[in-house]
Amino acid sequence: MSKEGTSAGYPRAVGKPRTPAARSREVAKRLATLYPAAECELEHRNAFELLSATILSAQCTDARVNMVTPALFAKYPTAADLAGANPTDVEELVRSTGFYQTKARNLIGMARNVVDRFDGEVPTELEDLVTLPGVGRKTGNVLRSVVFDLPGLAVDTHVGRLSRRLGLTTEEDPVKVEAVLNSHLPPEEWGKFSLRLILHGRRVCDARKPRCHDCELQDICPSSNLPTRDKVAMNGTKSSKRK
Repeated sequence: MSKEGTSAGYPRAVGKPRTPAARSREVAKRLATLYPAAECELEHRNAFELLSATILSAQCTDARVNMVTPALFAKYPTAADLAGANPTDVEELVRSTGFYQTKARNLIGMARNVVDRFDGEVPTELEDLVTLPGVGRKTGNVLRSVVFDLPGLAVDTHVGRLSRRLGLTTEEDPVKVEAVLNSHLPPEEWGKFSLRLILHGRRVCDARKPRCHDCELQDICPSSNLPTRDKVAMNGTKSSKRK
């Protein structure tokens, strides 16, 4: 990326988007150019594997999860296999992802539900997915958009942070952020928009040290080049004064 003012390819906008919805559409267009082949970074071969990996990704990096899942799926290749697993065995396999006892319990519980309630097939509807242990709207939307090619906009910490910094919403509740972004974009764009925001958050718009001078969105971002303390306050958590 260029480091000269606004990055290469996007001169400063003559007419900046005037509404959050218009800004969302412009952000989506630019991110599609930046990250045309954006993909989920959790390695998987099917819905069961992505669901398991996403459960493990809570409070853990995708890279770490990708180090753990090959052994997990070698031992438990299907939901039926995992449903009958010994919790202690699963705990040992996922220990390095953190919160391993809870994650092992959720993995086995998820697998049992998939087998008992859905004939061994991961459900496609969000209202069904969120009834599985360890699965919330974020995980459900990841499944829908990545493996089922259905509308789903996953809101993680990156999506929430960037949405507020870019002035797409002022909401802090992930469910409300999702609803706002969904109202701005057509359903077929929800999944890729989420993946691209996540990539941009990881590579450019860091939580503590956003690289505004490298950002293709700088000219339309209301948070660009704010003092550091103001940026930290816009990370997605309420700021507190230092004593």
